[in-house]
Amino acid sequence: MPPRTPVSSRVASQPKDSQNSSQKKMKQSSVLSFFSKATTTASPTSNKNKILSQPSKSISAKALKSNQNKVPIKDEISIGDLDDDDDDMNSDNHTPVTIDVKDPLPSSKGPNRPTSSQSVHNVATMSTPQDLNITAMDTSIDDEPLTLIGSKRARQNKRNISYAEDSNDDDDDDDISLSTRKKKRILPKDEDSDNDAEFIPDKTVLEQLSSDNDDEPLNHDLENFESSDDDDILALSETKKKLKPSTSSSSSSFLMKKKPSFKIQPNKKRTVTPPTQSKSNKFNKTNEERYQWLVDERDAQRRPPTDPEYDPRSLYIPSAAWNKFTPFEKQYWEIKSTMWDCIVFFKKGKFFELYEKDALLANSLFDWKIAGGGRANMQLAGIPEMSFGYWASQFIQLGYKVAKVDQRESMLAKEMREGSKGIVKRELECVLTSGTLTDGDMLHSDLATFCFAIREEPKTFYKSNEVRIEEEDNDTIQGLPKRLFGVAFIDTATGELQMLEFEDDDECTKLDTIMSQVKPKEIIMEKNNLSSLANKIVKFNAAPHAIFNNIKPTTEFYDFERTYDELNAGNYFEDESKWPSILREYYDSGKKIGFSAFGGLLYYLKWLKLDQNLLTIGNIKEYNPIESQHSLILDGITLQNLEIFSNSFDGTDKGTLFKLFDRAITPMGKRMIKKWLMHPLLHRCDIEKRLDSVDSLMNDSSLRNFLESTFSKFPDLERMLARIHSGTIKLKDFVKVIEAFEEIVQLQESIKEYDLKGALSIYFQQIPNTLSKAVSEWTDAFDRMKAVEEDIIIPESGIEPDFDKSLSDIRQLENELQDLLQDYRRTFKCATIQYKDSGKEIYTIEVPVAATKRIPPNWVQMAANKSTKRYYSDEVRALARSMAEARELHKVLEDDLKSRLCKRFDVHYDTSWMATIQVLSNIDCLLSLTRTSESLGMPFCRPIFKDEVDSTMGTKLNGYLKFKSLRHPCFNLGTSNDKDFIPNDVELGKDEPQLGLLTGANAAGKSTVLRMTCVAVIMAQMGCYVPCEYAELTPVDRIMTRLGANDNIMQGKSTFFVELSETKKILDLATNRSLLVLDELGRGGSSSDGFAIAESVLHHVATHIQSLGFFATHYGTLGLGFKGHPQVRPMKMSILVDDDTRNVTFLYKLVDGQSEGSFGMHVASMCGIPKEIVDNAQDAADNLEHTSKLIKERKLLNDGLNGDIVTIPLGLQSDFVRLVHGDGLTNSKKGTGESVLNYDWNVKRNVLQTLFTFIDNLDD
Repeated sequence: MPPRTPVSSRVASQPKDSQNSSQKKMKQSSVLSFFSKATTTASPTSNKNKILSQPSKSISAKALKSNQNKVPIKDEISIGDLDDDDDDMNSDNHTPVTIDVKDPLPSSKGPNRPTSSQSVHNVATMSTPQDLNITAMDTSIDDEPLTLIGSKRARQNKRNISYAEDSNDDDDDDDISLSTRKKKRILPKDEDSDNDAEFIPDKTVLEQLSSDNDDEPLNHDLENFESSDDDDILALSETKKKLKPSTSSSSSSFLMKKKPSFKIQPNKKRTVTPPTQSKSNKFNKTNEERYQWLVDERDAQRRPPTDPEYDPRSLYIPSAAWNKFTPFEKQYWEIKSTMWDCIVFFKKGKFFELYEKDALLANSLFDWKIAGGGRANMQLAGIPEMSFGYWASQFIQLGYKVAKVDQRESMLAKEMREGSKGIVKRELECVLTSGTLTDGDMLHSDLATFCFAIREEPKTFYKSNEVRIEEEDNDTIQGLPKRLFGVAFIDTATGELQMLEFEDDDECTKLDTIMSQVKPKEIIMEKNNLSSLANKIVKFNAAPHAIFNNIKPTTEFYDFERTYDELNAGNYFEDESKWPSILREYYDSGKKIGFSAFGGLLYYLKWLKLDQNLLTIGNIKEYNPIESQHSLILDGITLQNLEIFSNSFDGTDKGTLFKLFDRAITPMGKRMIKKWLMHPLLHRCDIEKRLDSVDSLMNDSSLRNFLESTFSKFPDLERMLARIHSGTIKLKDFVKVIEAFEEIVQLQESIKEYDLKGALSIYFQQIPNTLSKAVSEWTDAFDRMKAVEEDIIIPESGIEPDFDKSLSDIRQLENELQDLLQDYRRTFKCATIQYKDSGKEIYTIEVPVAATKRIPPNWVQMAANKSTKRYYSDEVRALARSMAEARELHKVLEDDLKSRLCKRFDVHYDTSWMATIQVLSNIDCLLSLTRTSESLGMPFCRPIFKDEVDSTMGTKLNGYLKFKSLRHPCFNLGTSNDKDFIPNDVELGKDEPQLGLLTGANAAGKSTVLRMTCVAVIMAQMGCYVPCEYAELTPVDRIMTRLGANDNIMQGKSTFFVELSETKKILDLATNRSLLVLDELGRGGSSSDGFAIAESVLHHVATHIQSLGFFATHYGTLGLGFKGHPQVRPMKMSILVDDDTRNVTFLYKLVDGQSEGSFGMHVASMCGIPKEIVDNAQDAADNLEHTSKLIKERKLLNDGLNGDIVTIPLGLQSDFVRLVHGDGLTNSKKGTGESVLNYDWNVKRNVLQTLFTFIDNLDD
């Protein structure tokens, strides 16, 4: 489960000091980061000073500076502008200005503030220029006007400056304040803290900022102020009409200068005491009353979190609260109440904002600043839209789900559609989770990440003869208890969906294998559906920090019928005949459990808003976890014991076999090599073809260099194809895809010059013939340079008439504007008059100050600085508005054109693109095998495969393997210190016994030899070279392991239970071509029980199953019963022992013979256990051994037995009883080979030979 979100507090959190924040290095790119925050008390004004009476007249900075030495500096006010409509994070409108003020005014009865629900922000009042001192450190002037308004009435109150966030197209365009005669835009300021971490712009932003000129802010009438769509601004407009204007003063405008790193040095600094938190407290009190239902959280059904049926995804909001919501609040809570367990990023203009509980969580985790009493009656924290991906990833990495609510229209589009009233349309765009990411910028791994749905039913789910589920590969043994499972999982980044319905045994063996292979990051389960064992297996094998979703039956985890209905209602395919074949097959054959598992996944994808983008691809297949017909089988236990994909230390891939093979060049190749490693090849001919290709690539450096250099140019085409299908790909990535396929076409032609061998030649022949024609259609489809550099699509003229007309309209407007500009230059005799864009105010006429005296009075001044002023004439204003609308319409056409181009490209998804990508992935895997082979060091060799068959009966002979000077390939992998590995010769079968009975001291290296042998076989059957001098073997059909004495707490299994469960599977599934490894079998039980089990298992495997393998044990006397067995070879790990010092030197060499003991006392002494304890233990062991010998001798005397005693092993006795009194040489319940999977003529012949030889050797 993801971390639980803290319960929302009704008291606004106090922001932390940025100097002490743990996130100091990770500057917050939030709304508040654009402000410099400080609050001061009001400053009195001398009665001798005159009050400004002309609010429209500007006072220059020079004039203000001339009065700098006349007034002592007492306080400083730091004010920041938040008019971010224009440039988003890259805006140059976010630098603070510091104004030094005289002595503060003593506190009066209290400020006259509007309520927070009205969102009316207080205005910082100021004295005349003689009472102020403004120091500017830079000459760069912001394009947006800033207005400071002074009034006698306002000066009687504390100077509290609040901020309002501005948005690009829709929400809070500007803050509005009241003065005596004019409605003005005010300077926004955050009142939370003056220690807020500021956003640090990058180099590009700084260049943009430095290039702007300083503008002198001017007053605007309300008619010229673009109204906002959100409630706080609408409420503000209504409130303004109710407030009484001051009659004793008028406002003034001052020249403000700013820069990203702006700092003002006052003549004298004084610590400013922040004002009382009366406004914040009032907001908190009002907010707590309005949101009381957040204190006592309940789900949509009014269940508290303590209820077992509590749904953490929903939130109950009483009807009374809905009635009090503003339109914006209602829009927000309609979405948030259904996604209570998600972090909802709510788009407002060019910002994403978090509210209430989400804002508090962001403050707690990442030190975002909380703005209480701000807008929309809610506590909020926000970030610029360009940093959404980064912050969403931060939440996702912590296990949270992120809901992205985006605007479906701009403010201009809304005005064009229905006027300026109301709020813009917003909708849930998607929900992002760690297991379902699709954006390449958020995906941090080239490997697939799976979202996995599972359903379980009892064996009696299907009625008799209603439906028959075919058993796969004989892995499910008849007569065992059965479980029925359905699974469906998807890699959302590529759109590949796989599903399966299968029978499993009572130990859920196949489920364990599937989970070990898939390692899902997110799991969808029906509530109370999985059994205890299945639930534990799922949780134990899931990826670290996986998300588990328990959803409701039927309504959410769809059943068979509901899944069918939803598939048809969703219009994912034209009709049922267009369904992917596997869906059609599952529905027609009535595989209800597997089909329902797909339904559970379908519901979840719909909730994530990903269903249309992914299912319509149609990339749905049936999953085969075993592929026993053509691959070496590695079950889940073997994958874990051999550390194929994750190590046992920290669960990562460090030191694993996959890490060794993970040398593919392309992301597609990296995902494919993992599939290859799950299913190494079985047939000799297929293995030889891969080895031939590896040989060719190793010997032909020009061919290999050519392929590697070409493949290094390819992006992740598989993931990009999925984004093309959904229409969400970026244009620059679209161009990369087209260029990559063009490169593949050239590769297809150039490769003909080389001599290709083996699998490499076969793969290149599999490239579709339609590829060249499909690629040629995109040669001149659009201007690629424009798409990459400007992110726009410009098709060739005549292809898109509507696009051409829209472009022509824009060019016509540009020409008219240029004509007007030339007329103005001639009329006013000034060649430097030019157009200047400032946010949404485009094509403002910039006039030098010297020429402004000629400007007509009907021109509206928009902004000014010391060198220029900006105006709008009536003609230019109308044309600018037309240009904005034309650009908005053109943007719609561009988006529509991109969508149509993506659909056109997607037509060849199956026939050309995906088929080619599969070929490239396989070729890349061959390059990976080549690189891996060369990385092994010397010596390494190509393995020789022999597949021997009996010439008379046609049955396969028993397998064998022979490795000379074999090393473990992962020994030094991932380490900086190269240590010498002592190689060993390993030979089993054919001229040697098939089983090695391995004994030796503790820590002598037995387990390493066992794993090393298995890993060498896997490498050989992958088609890779092996780290040894010589390798010869027959293809192995299955590797099964039983290693160590480990329990499994997660699955509720004890040590002994784990041992016997794994051993039972080995006895059921192993054949005479399998490789078995059993380490310390019986250790989890008592000495007698464990010894008896180990002896009987060893006899059954060596005599009847006849597999290759090792049987490692600490039972020193176990080998006495197998001295004469022809298929058991006693082996040990060589050591040097010093009994005087109890020191053991490990030689790590595998040699023939039986170990003298486990030398436990020696190892204990080497580990530092006190000598006295070790001595006492040695005495106890000696006494026990002596007593045991006396007991045996007394028993023999009492039985009257003297002389040599010949003991017949119990296994041999059992076999003869079954031969004479049972079913003979059969694998029936009473036969000698009970439950043996492969008991053919060859095996039976070997059984008789073994038994007779065993008898002959009893006298030796």
